[in-house]
Amino acid sequence: MLFAGAAGLAAATAIPVAARAAAPSQGAQSARGAQAGQGAQAVQPPIDTTAQWGARPPDGTISLVRRRPVAIVVHHTVSANTSDFSRAQAHSHARWVQALHQDDNGWVDTGYNFLVSRGGYLTEGRHRSLETLLGGAEFVLGAHTSGANDFAIGISNEGAYHDGAVPPAAQWASLVQLCAYAAAQYAIPATEIYGHKDFGDTLCPGVFHDMLPQLRDEVAAALG
Repeated sequence: MLFAGAAGLAAATAIPVAARAAAPSQGAQSARGAQAGQGAQAVQPPIDTTAQWGARPPDGTISLVRRRPVAIVVHHTVSANTSDFSRAQAHSHARWVQALHQDDNGWVDTGYNFLVSRGGYLTEGRHRSLETLLGGAEFVLGAHTSGANDFAIGISNEGAYHDGAVPPAAQWASLVQLCAYAAAQYAIPATEIYGHKDFGDTLCPGVFHDMLPQLRDEVAAALG
């Protein structure tokens, strides 16, 4: 497993052969652009910035990858499956994740680029992730998936989904909307949405991994 303590992910093991084969090459990015994000339309969802949820400053330099990502990796945070669906809870959860990753894992900042709360609120994870998403030409190097951080953005869902727990409807809808917007901005085909376990020995993202075909289909529909 790839979690630090009771919740959160730590360094991953080597990428399995199947996952390496699935990882898109940089050369394939431009060829796929005409199929997906270029010209595609998706609604820009409201995303609360690090300033809005009260993030701590990074503990070092935030690195940018000076090209578009070619994949999206879905995670879950293995936090409590709270019934508090408020924006305040989304902000509290974002602070919890950042503290876990900075204090327990020793990372510069939150490992994920974005977080989706159980109430459907979206929050920026690592600083500058929203800025670069809106620009559509580069992205922030995260710490969410060993072996994939330099070509994929990481989106994590509040909650623990190992035991058949089902994501709330609002969370699912926001995940679809965020993935569709990121796919449009970065010319990422809906087929290039993966789960964390595609790249390492982990149970993450739980039931979300089983739902990836549905997620890809709904993102493709949103892209038109």
